[in-house]
Amino acid sequence: MRIRARGAGRAFSETREGEQQPGVRTPQPGAPRGRLYVVSTPIGNLGDLSPRAREVLTTVRLLLAEDTRHVRKLLNHFAISTPTRSLHEHNEAREVPRLLAELDAGAEFALVSDAGTPLLADPGFRLVRGCRERGIPVLAVPGPSAVSAAIAVSGLPAIPFTFAGFLPPRAVPRASVLRGLAALPHTLVVFISPHRLRAELEACAACLGAGREAALLAELTKVHERCTRGTLGEVALWAANSEVKGEFTLVVGPPPAAEVVRPTPVAAGRALDEAMARGLVLAEARREVARALGISRKELYNLLIRRAGG
Repeated sequence: MRIRARGAGRAFSETREGEQQPGVRTPQPGAPRGRLYVVSTPIGNLGDLSPRAREVLTTVRLLLAEDTRHVRKLLNHFAISTPTRSLHEHNEAREVPRLLAELDAGAEFALVSDAGTPLLADPGFRLVRGCRERGIPVLAVPGPSAVSAAIAVSGLPAIPFTFAGFLPPRAVPRASVLRGLAALPHTLVVFISPHRLRAELEACAACLGAGREAALLAELTKVHERCTRGTLGEVALWAANSEVKGEFTLVVGPPPAAEVVRPTPVAAGRALDEAMARGLVLAEARREVARALGISRKELYNLLIRRAGG
């Protein structure tokens, strides 16, 4: 996911008053209207829960979380007794239609992450998309995010940046993803598994370039928050010789201009396939992929033509 400072994510519709966008259902006056709140939760320091987030968590009918055991610790700390329900990749297909029906009937739910902002490496996309398609209001309750926190304190360029989430656990798919990211002239933000720290950092150094600047951040907002800076090669070497614990976020600076690798037809095609697999229509997928690859839609089209031609 690429985050841009300008011209993206406008929070209003540019249609004229009274017009309805194609494919969007506008609720009829007087019809029950539930709401889904997307609520950010602390990534380590419980003091970061906003007053508004606390109010929403207290007043909605139900909280939806990937792991209710994690969110229950937060709720107990603030004496919040709202019921919780699990929503994760293994039950989304079954649960989302039920939840949408309840929201259609007027229920108000809150979607939370185990830590941080929902949908960034967490489930919830199907539910949010389903709400938008049905005209059910989806309201943001913003707050902590390991992505924005890490890039803000890393000392590396913040714009533009690409967030890649967690890397694949297996070596071959991991290398394939990293080679695709190497083509981007952006700062990269990656969640690193604490169980594969050494292997993943070594793969990053090998595929992205050992000489790129990097910052490895751990325990963000906690008492023992720390940052290890250097080149990717130096950070990987440090991890190989250290006993480390905690949750890690890696920020990798952009490559020197001379080292920027242009996207290949195969990489462009794979990115388009992945975008469409997430439910985007072709035109939306092309726009997203072109932005992510840092190229124009015309350049993307030429790459796709080359790929189709073998």
